[in-house]
Amino acid sequence: MNKNLNSFGTRKDLSVGGKTYAYHSLKELDGKTGGKLSKLPFSLKILIENLLRHEDGIAVKKGDIEAVTNWKAKAEPQDEIQFMPARVLLQDFTGVPAVADLAAMRGALKRLGGEASRINPLQPADLVIDHSVQVDYYGTPDALAKNAQVEFERNEERYKFLRWGQTAFRNFRAVPPDTGIVHQVNLEFLAHVAMTGTTENETWVYPDTLVGTDSHTTMINGLGCLGWGVGGIEAEAAMLGQPCSMLVPQVIGFRLKGKMPLAATATDLVLTATQMLRKKGVVGKFVEFFGPGLANLSLADRATIANMAPEYGATCGIFPVDEVTTAYLKLTGREDRVPLVEAYYKEQGLWYSSSQADPEYTDVLELDLSTVEASLAGPARPQDRVVLKDARASFRKGMPSFYPKLSSTMSPDEVAAWAGEASNPAARAPETLNKNPYEGKGPDGLFGKRVPVTMDGHEFNLGHGSVVIAAITSCTNTSNPSVLMAAGLLARNAVEKGLKVKPWVKTSLAPGSKVVTDYLTQAGLLTALEKLHFHVVGYGCTTCIGNSGPLPDPVAKAVTDGDLAVASVLSGNRNFEGRVNALVRANYLASPPLVVAYALAGTMQLDLTTEPVGFDGAGKAVYLKDIWPSSDEVQAMVDRFVTQTQFKKSYSDVFKGDANWQNLKIPQGELYQWEGDSTYIKEPPFFAGLQLKPTPVEDIKKARVLGLFGDSITTDHISPAGSFNKSSPAGQYLVSLGVDPKDFNGYGARRGNHEVMVRGTFANVRLKNLLVPGVEGGVSIHFPTGQQMSIFDTSMKYQTEKTPLIVIAGKEYGTGSSRDWAAKGPKLLGIRAVIAESFERIHRSNLVGMGILPLQFLNGESAKSLGLTGEESFDIEGLQSLTPGVKVTVKVTDKGGATKSFTALSRIDTLNEIEYFRNGGILTYVLRQLATGK
Repeated sequence: MNKNLNSFGTRKDLSVGGKTYAYHSLKELDGKTGGKLSKLPFSLKILIENLLRHEDGIAVKKGDIEAVTNWKAKAEPQDEIQFMPARVLLQDFTGVPAVADLAAMRGALKRLGGEASRINPLQPADLVIDHSVQVDYYGTPDALAKNAQVEFERNEERYKFLRWGQTAFRNFRAVPPDTGIVHQVNLEFLAHVAMTGTTENETWVYPDTLVGTDSHTTMINGLGCLGWGVGGIEAEAAMLGQPCSMLVPQVIGFRLKGKMPLAATATDLVLTATQMLRKKGVVGKFVEFFGPGLANLSLADRATIANMAPEYGATCGIFPVDEVTTAYLKLTGREDRVPLVEAYYKEQGLWYSSSQADPEYTDVLELDLSTVEASLAGPARPQDRVVLKDARASFRKGMPSFYPKLSSTMSPDEVAAWAGEASNPAARAPETLNKNPYEGKGPDGLFGKRVPVTMDGHEFNLGHGSVVIAAITSCTNTSNPSVLMAAGLLARNAVEKGLKVKPWVKTSLAPGSKVVTDYLTQAGLLTALEKLHFHVVGYGCTTCIGNSGPLPDPVAKAVTDGDLAVASVLSGNRNFEGRVNALVRANYLASPPLVVAYALAGTMQLDLTTEPVGFDGAGKAVYLKDIWPSSDEVQAMVDRFVTQTQFKKSYSDVFKGDANWQNLKIPQGELYQWEGDSTYIKEPPFFAGLQLKPTPVEDIKKARVLGLFGDSITTDHISPAGSFNKSSPAGQYLVSLGVDPKDFNGYGARRGNHEVMVRGTFANVRLKNLLVPGVEGGVSIHFPTGQQMSIFDTSMKYQTEKTPLIVIAGKEYGTGSSRDWAAKGPKLLGIRAVIAESFERIHRSNLVGMGILPLQFLNGESAKSLGLTGEESFDIEGLQSLTPGVKVTVKVTDKGGATKSFTALSRIDTLNEIEYFRNGGILTYVLRQLATGK
């Protein structure tokens, strides 16, 4: 580390509990800048402290500190700073390739003549294994044990590799599988709020800040810790001591007032906030919550809202530190940290009080908590909130988009009548029909379809809107005792009424930590949930990330044979098409108690505010209001049964793991011995043949379009995710190596094998490549031959011909989880540039981090407005003289030889990113720096 310059003379001492800590005083800086800091948002003060502590005259200069201090709220971001997070957080899907890259960098550095051991995390890094457990078994008492056993059988090779990393790398810890979800473990255990560290024999105190390899790292902002998701590429660089380059953001204030109504939950609140902020447009901005309403939100409520920052588009949504923060630290067994947290944050002017003057924000939104209503979000985007009474209509209105060819055979009035619920009510819930009396009669006949099913002694009908998955899942909600208690109480009330879950619903309860199981058990509510088949299936992300497991064969067959648009209801944060389950078209986010309610109802084609959720043993209708618990009862259960003892017990030996973990035989040595026959872990190819000096950047000539896409192409569309079959390119590859399809596992578990991952890039079954209209899936066209084949095979043919490739897309390209393979995969497919109308923040950065050029159409322009069909060839000129935000010329040649040009904006936004791009990516840049002693 370079010597701190302390240009502003802010280094001070703070004494707490008999110990003395060094720190950089924001109050001292405020006095020297005429009180400018006191008007700044909480989050920007944290950035200033970070710059003060890392000022070295090289990465961080005095002018950088002045730039943030003189922040103009309304100005467009233009000041670049280098942010150094205090720690790095990883989950295993992204953690495996990160560790693999570090291992490969060790080998590459040794080949370049350097010391392999120099590749080592310089910042503390914690990896939580939570993304691998899948819901193969459900609805039985042994589901948890069976899923855990299958998880280890599938992932033993990966887990050995992570255990090797834990012993080979310093500053690296791994939380074993079946412990909890990364963000909940971070919230309940890993986070410090006030960090301490030793530099030059002095103990320093500073704010807990972090980046993580999962977009929902933002959850920790509910605890006042500034953090956000980055790609695995950026996270690896941060682990190696590289700062995160960023523009000083605009900050949107979100003022909360009032108190939540009795029937509303934290889930309803976050879906409301997500809709408001997405409508406002906060991509690339910080959101900061303030106002008198903060006092009426628990820490868990705050964390729920902070968790979904990626869904509302912000870099983060942060809550300031206050008494609620320290009360939570005490509850979770970290009471020893409270004196330092309170003293440091108060001394720094970072402690929040509703009586203090509001900071200056770029803009302010306001929400009266009393207006929040019971809500869901769907059927395909988390920002598409619908109030509960409109959920049925929401599903119906989505039906024509599920079946565009089918609906095109009807008149607009017929489709509108069905979507508007003006047709016969008997067609609303086809599961209840013995036969379809409307066969062939307009929309009721088409959309009232039902398919008879026999399963486990039950006979029933499935139809459009049947809820086939009901999952209490995701750290978004399972970190919040109030909504879990509400689900348990609703289950208890339903059982007392004699209600049962419909037999076609796959139910699951996947807590984010073992604390949840403890308090539900002590409250006597886990038994009620189990009577409705909501047994614990695992401690991990499960359904929220697509690990919902297969539907029962009879249900899957009915859905496939009937071409049904069935639904899932989950307490997650993502519901993009194709994510939850390949057979499920409509996916709704909802609170845990609503998940239970829809499992009882079994269909989206009922209005749960006016129609029965089920019938008791006497055949009497039972309505949702009859089983919905009061907020007073929920709070009483939380106060009584959620205790500090549970947290201390669950985290007392968190890194130990069970017998499966402890008995893993792990390799030894600082260099990993890659196994040539491994189908899980292969040496990444990104550093093969690396030279000390990068090849000069050249213009892209005669590039072809591999994919032409519309708006909202997510990382779920781009990055390999979920399961795959034997007919897919990835499946064919594994079959060729003798892997049985039943042992494929999902893409996430295979992230350490680039051969699988490149074949799964752009392979989402719902992807729509406009080069192949009317076809869904990872298909493209090779030009000029016109040959149609998989995107992978098309890419390989182009690469054989040495043809560079590009992607053209619409708005919000790369929205979704921060997946490094959404950039690594395109790199290996030979994609040199992506031209889009707009980019999601993390994905744009990841593209640059892999040496792929992100270009943005000028305002008002698009592929459509420019008449681009994707059959043309493209030259991208002016790349030798790239500067941040420069405009470049794109020359287009159509199949007849005619040419035209348009201008695009380079989205390489900072000077650091220019260096990364010139080196072919951030990791090769870091490797060259280490090899040359820089």
